[in-house]
Amino acid sequence: MKKAILLLLLINTIHSEGIFSSGNKNFGVTVGTDNSFGNSYTVVGANVNYYVIDNLSVGASYNAFLGDSPNINEVTVPVTYHIPIEGVSYRPYVGAFYNQTFIDTPYDNYNIWGGRIGVSLQTSMNSFMSLGWVQEFSTSDKNREKKGYPEISAGFSF
Repeated sequence: MKKAILLLLLINTIHSEGIFSSGNKNFGVTVGTDNSFGNSYTVVGANVNYYVIDNLSVGASYNAFLGDSPNINEVTVPVTYHIPIEGVSYRPYVGAFYNQTFIDTPYDNYNIWGGRIGVSLQTSMNSFMSLGWVQEFSTSDKNREKKGYPEISAGFSF
């Protein structure tokens, strides 16, 4: 599957000081395009992340690929750690994720494991932007593919 850059908008709820603090949540939407199986899709989705401890979030996301056939749906479970550095407005991050992709027959569903690295820049007391790299590894017996792509996101707190 070839992925285009997706726009990810996150909305945080802050319960304690700092965007990446324990107890904070963010909710997001994803909108983008994808070319898979020789077809063009519009991708829409939603995600949620929760900071279980300071700087460590776990989450879940769902993406639907609309507009062509076969039908494709993805469910992803990410874990991300923002590395705290005193006195700077940015935080490097590292993460891992598991993705299950569901495809209509005659195609087989498949799994992807992956990782991400990047940097998040706190742009104000209530917002941040992130830029990073995602690397995926397919575990399908028929398709053992590796691929990487850029990741861009922005978060706003209220």
